[in-house]
Amino acid sequence: MTTFEFAALPPRLTDADRDRALDVLREGAVRGQVSPHTFQQRMEVILRAQRPEELYAVLGDLSGRPPGPGALARAVGRVGGLGRRLRQAWQAERLPELLLPGPGPHPLSIGRAAGSVLRLNHHTVSRRHAQLRHTGAGWTLRDLGSFNGTWVNGRRVTRSVAVRPGDQVRFGEPGFRLTAP
Repeated sequence: MTTFEFAALPPRLTDADRDRALDVLREGAVRGQVSPHTFQQRMEVILRAQRPEELYAVLGDLSGRPPGPGALARAVGRVGGLGRRLRQAWQAERLPELLLPGPGPHPLSIGRAAGSVLRLNHHTVSRRHAQLRHTGAGWTLRDLGSFNGTWVNGRRVTRSVAVRPGDQVRFGEPGFRLTAP
């Protein structure tokens, strides 16, 4: 009986390895370390690579160390945060404006109720949803225990919070961008 000895094969690249390498390459392009032409050439090499050494050779001048699991987590965090920030900026420009009136002695009621100063006829808005009040320091917005919440710049309001022109506010689903006269 004979035994066969196989030489140890080099480890194969996984899709995760290629994704991490592409993230490092993208980051290098964002930092201006790689021209668009070089980016395209290196991307093709990464997609055809069969061994880790090929990735390291392509990325050696971009990163002090080979891409590891931490690089993927950082890249996902950056990409995830970028998408959220872009979406917020895009939505902020598309929001209808809510003009803050001049100061007055009474708070402005917001809700579905017939007596509300700002009446929002939407199923996610409570009858008595929120109040907008002018103080000596500026405007404050207070949630009145609404079911779907009052939000300022993506954060839920649980008590009174100062607001100013440019802030994004939501009452349930309907949203607005505050503006001043």
